[in-house]
Amino acid sequence: MRLSGSFRGVALAALVALALTACSESSSAAGQSLPALASSPDLVVAEVAGRQITLKEVDAKWEEFDAAERARVTQLLYQNRRNMLDQVVGEILIENAAKAASLSVDAYLAQASAKRAVPVSEPEIVQFFEANRERAQGRTLEQLRGQIKDFLAGQRTQQARAQLVEELKAKSASVKVMLDPPRYTVATAASDPVRGVASAPVTIVEFSDYQCPFCGRVNPTLEQVRKTYGDQVKIIFKDFPLPNHAQAPKAAEAAHCAGEQGKYWEMHDQLFANQGALNVPELKQYAVGLSLDAAKFNQCLDSGKHAGLVAAGTAQGEKMGVNSTPTLYINGRALVGAQPFEAFKQIIDEELAKK
Repeated sequence: MRLSGSFRGVALAALVALALTACSESSSAAGQSLPALASSPDLVVAEVAGRQITLKEVDAKWEEFDAAERARVTQLLYQNRRNMLDQVVGEILIENAAKAASLSVDAYLAQASAKRAVPVSEPEIVQFFEANRERAQGRTLEQLRGQIKDFLAGQRTQQARAQLVEELKAKSASVKVMLDPPRYTVATAASDPVRGVASAPVTIVEFSDYQCPFCGRVNPTLEQVRKTYGDQVKIIFKDFPLPNHAQAPKAAEAAHCAGEQGKYWEMHDQLFANQGALNVPELKQYAVGLSLDAAKFNQCLDSGKHAGLVAAGTAQGEKMGVNSTPTLYINGRALVGAQPFEAFKQIIDEELAKK
């Protein structure tokens, strides 16, 4: 049985909700200068009075006109190509594995799914229904139980297939992905806070906002990245307080004031751990709790000494087309929103494999 239109919408909404993990001014993603979408940047696309216009020039004008939209389109094109490439790679690996097992592809997949897919439980059906009750259009759990179960079972089958493909990839030395992702040049400065060793082969630059709940969610994920990869990864923090977060700019200044006393990251973590309490008196209390020289910290914060530094981060992000937080660049590859650790791991592992 196929999922009804109503609950297909629910399912899509649930999946989209996982992707909408960023605080934003609008729905566009972030970006900067990119390679051409489909052709060589040196391709001549027009000629006027004997002057040739290249695709590179057109893209540069698009970049100037609307950096965020250019990045969104380019990233979307790459992601769709990558998704389809992964699909084709998976199909070939499964076909070869089925042949080696003297099974048809369908029989092989059924066998693999039975080993990996966990049956859908009644509590999971109820949980899905309750989470999407508003979209049920008045229908009851009894009316929708079968459709929900079929949908969740289908998701488990897809997850089992994905797990199988990853296992087959790990066993095969012949899988190489040459599709290049869009990369962004993110200028860094000596004043940027850095966590990690300078020689790390992977650099993560994060544009973030201390009042953004999604930025708060990604902070523990970045800590997991640090614990997993150690000196292979360094993290650079860029301030990008959004206009609708009135306390975020002063919180960013507080981190830099703490940095003057060698405790930038301690204050950084304290701010994300207390996102509902970022008024100036509370910022000053955090400084006391971190054993900072309170008088020096208070003078720094009250003077607005680092306001220009915070504004510079915002200006840089806006020039690049950043308009949501967190926006991160892993060796120049954009990752927008509070993505799970697995999303970071995939990109980091791919980058390390190139070294």
